[in-house]
Formats: sequence, structure tokens, C-alpha cells
Amino acid sequence: MTTLTIKINESSKKGKAFLEFAKTFFDDEKDVEIIESESEKTKAETEGIYSKAFIAKIKKAEENIKNGETTTLNPDDIWGSLGLK
Repeated sequence: MTTLTIKINESSKKGKAFLEFAKTFFDDEKDVEIIESESEKTKAETEGIYSKAFIAKIKKAEENIKNGETTTLNPDDIWGSLGLK
């Protein structure tokens, strides 16, 4: 048995047509089967579960911690610790 990996651009006309053909043609066949469709997996991996703005804020916070730019909060007076009282 031979395993073949094909990379397809799903946003192109040819890519969409090929995927539809492959899904239709190989759907009920036992000689050739589609083992894994990575389109959903790849999309999830590249987009991630967090927004880009959130990731940027986390990276900035990490950088501030490395530079010693931190704020210490008093758990008994959080608003006062932030200067919002």
C-alpha cells in the first residue's frame, strides 16, 4: 500500500474542484480512502483559539515582566492599588 500526501489550495477553483471530485469519487471505495482531511485541523492550528489582539497583549505583558515593569496589587484594596480609588 502506498500513502500519498497532497497539498491543495482550498481557496482556488481547481483546489475546490479537486476536493469535491476526490470526496465524491473515493467516498464509498475501499481501494482508495481519504484518511485525514487537514483543512479543518490546519485552519484551527493557524488561527488558534485566541485573537491576535489578545496574544499581543500577553506578549507585551511578558516583555514588561522581563523589564521589571510590573504592578503589585494589594488583595485587600485592589482599586486603590491601581490608583482608581
